[in-house]
This record gives sequence, C-alpha cells and structure tokens, in this order.
Amino acid sequence: MSGQTVPADFSGHMLDLDEDEDLEVFSKNTSLADGGPMPNSPSSMVNQYRLEDDDEQQQQQDAHTKDIFITVDNPESQVTAIETFIMYRVLTKTTRSEFDSSEYEVRRRYQDFLWLRSRLEENHPTLIVHPLPEKFVMKGMVERFNDDFIEIRKKALHRFLNKISEHPILSYSPHFKVFLTAQELSSHRKQGPGFLSRMGETVKAMANSVRGLRSRPEEFTVMQEYVEDFSNKICSVDKVTQRIIKEQREYLDELKQYTPTYTQWAESEEELSDQLKGVASCVERCSKETEEHIHHMSEVLVPALHEYVLCSETVKAVMRRRDNIQADYEAKNEALASRKVDQEALQEEVDGLADRVEQANNAMKGDWSRWQDSMRTDLRSAFVCTAEKNVEYYEKCLAVWESFLLSQNPEAREQGDVEDVS
Repeated sequence: MSGQTVPADFSGHMLDLDEDEDLEVFSKNTSLADGGPMPNSPSSMVNQYRLEDDDEQQQQQDAHTKDIFITVDNPESQVTAIETFIMYRVLTKTTRSEFDSSEYEVRRRYQDFLWLRSRLEENHPTLIVHPLPEKFVMKGMVERFNDDFIEIRKKALHRFLNKISEHPILSYSPHFKVFLTAQELSSHRKQGPGFLSRMGETVKAMANSVRGLRSRPEEFTVMQEYVEDFSNKICSVDKVTQRIIKEQREYLDELKQYTPTYTQWAESEEELSDQLKGVASCVERCSKETEEHIHHMSEVLVPALHEYVLCSETVKAVMRRRDNIQADYEAKNEALASRKVDQEALQEEVDGLADRVEQANNAMKGDWSRWQDSMRTDLRSAFVCTAEKNVEYYEKCLAVWESFLLSQNPEAREQGDVEDVS
C-alpha cells in the first residue's frame, strides 16, 4: 500500500473510546460622545499598517471545489415532562450524486451529534474525527441554555459538521448522509454494536495497553511527542486566557462603579467640575470598549483555544487505537510462532491484522497532515483576529484619554485646529 492510501472502512474492529473578511486593521471612524471625531494616537499602528491576509482568497478557492455546504442555525428550546433541550436546524446544500435531493432541512439535538460522532469513530478508528463541544458547561463559563451558551454551542456544532463535510473519507460515511437527510434518527440510532461487543473491545484495548508495543514506528513516536507537547501548551494558554477574561470582567465591574463616583464628586466640587465630568465620561467610554473587548475574546479566542484542547485529546485517542491495532497484531504473531497446531487459521488472522496495521498507519498519516494544516489555519486566524481587536481596543481607549487632555489644554487645541486647516 502507498503512504497515501486511506482505508474506506474499519467496521466492527474497534470500540468508540470515550468567516473571514479581509483582516484589515480597523480605521478609526469612531466618534466621541459629544459627536466630535475621535483623535488617533500619533504612534498608532492603525495609521501605519494594513494587514494583508490571504485566507479569504483560499476560502474562495475552496468554495469552488466544495460540493456540500452545511449551516447550523435557528436553535429552539424544547420542553418535555422529563427534560429540556435545544433543537438546531441543519440546512444542507449539495451537488453530490448519491443524494436524492440538492437541499435538506432537518432538526437535530446535541445527542444526535454525539450519535454521529460515535458512529464515525467506530467505523474509522484511526481517522481524526473533529470533537464536539462538551456536554456540560465548563466551570466559569456561561450557564447552560442562556443565549451566549446556545450561540457558542451552535457555532461549535456548525464547525463540527463542516469539518466532517471537508474530510475526504468521513464526508462519504453513510451515517453522515443519514444525519443530514433523515427527518427522524430514532431507528438509525438503535443500530450499531451491542453492549457485549463494545465491552469485549474495551477489554481487548485494556489488555493491549498493559502489554504495550514492541516497536512503534519512529514517525508515530514523533507524532505522539508532538501532540503531547502541543496539548500541554494549548491547555496552558486556554487556562491563562480564561483567567485573564475573568480578571477583565472584575476590572470592568470596578470601572462601572468608578464613573458614578466622579460624577457625584463633580456636583460638590465646582472648581473641578469640568475635569471630573470629563474623567467620568472617559471612564464610561473605556468601560464600553472593555466590555466589547471581553465579549470578542469570549466569542473568538476562547472557543478556538478550547476546541483544540479537545482536538489534542481526540488525536491522542486515535494514536492509542492505532497502537492497539499494532499490539493485537504483535500478540497474534507471537502466538503463531509458539503454536504448532491451528497454524493455518492463525496465519490467516495474522495476515489480516498486518493489513489492518498498514491501513491504520496510512490513515493516521494522511489525517495527521490534514489536522495540522487545519489547526494552524484556525489558530492563526484566531490569533490575528485577536491581535487586531487588541490594537483596536487600546487605540480607542488611548484616543479617549488624548481627547480629554486636549480639552484641558486650549492652546494645544487651537494649535491643532490651525494644523488641521493648513
């Protein structure tokens, strides 16, 4: 088999183990509360540079080659006698010949997405199936079923389905097609390996884990070391980012208490009234910018980081399943060498396992490259977008305070007006 060959199916072999626009740096069209233009800082990066980004061009090229487009939207709360859950609309447009229609509209709940991912992993144990958002809310995150939580989950489910649709193997899974087209999934969800079968695979995986490998190929050892290091780094950045946002929310709460103090002070200090009101106005405007900045980090950077925390765990699980296949092969090979009876049947089993090892290796290598490319593209986009918003935030706050200083220096203000006229 060539290194580029990817197996079409591994059914029954393994257990399921548990939009960019051009990224241009903003121009300052913001206005002050009094209606005047917000001044730019002289040292502003915004006044000097424009980031050029080729992601949009790449996305346009991809759009010409894609043949299936999926949108997850319109979340609706469903209340029954025993539970409350959210149903999402899944819209699909496709030109693939195996679909009976070019457009489909179905409604799915989170459990349906879990079913799809589980079936994909069972049938393709050494392919990297993009992770779903966690079922339960993380500590410190928004409460379950409030608008922010639902919006974040909707976006994550949308990304999950589109990642699958872009995969050259997973996108052709019959389970994926059923998920996108069937109005009801109940009958399909009942299908699959039984409990005893899954338990048997779990015991076998545990035995292989205890036994270990004799010789993992060097390239997979390198992959494992890489993903372990990546996991440590992305987890650390994720935790620190969430801590920073928590501290920024506390800072915002303090700012909101700060403004009324200056306003009340101005009422009793006539000589400083203008200055105190000016400071109060600046603090209030900076509070609004801080709130918007926190919202952006929570909506863009945190989900991207946490998504790849989950991705790193997914890749580790795929590598363990690859190792289990190799361990199974090595155990059977050793048994073949020590037995003198039933060698023909055992040889056939060993040959089949050798093929599975080769298929697993090729599948893992092919998906590894795709995963790295996708990870780097996604994180680069999140980092660039965050950098852009950071500059915008600090520039706006700087301009607010510069306007205050200018208002307190009539001579400088007059000189500035003369320079503007000239």
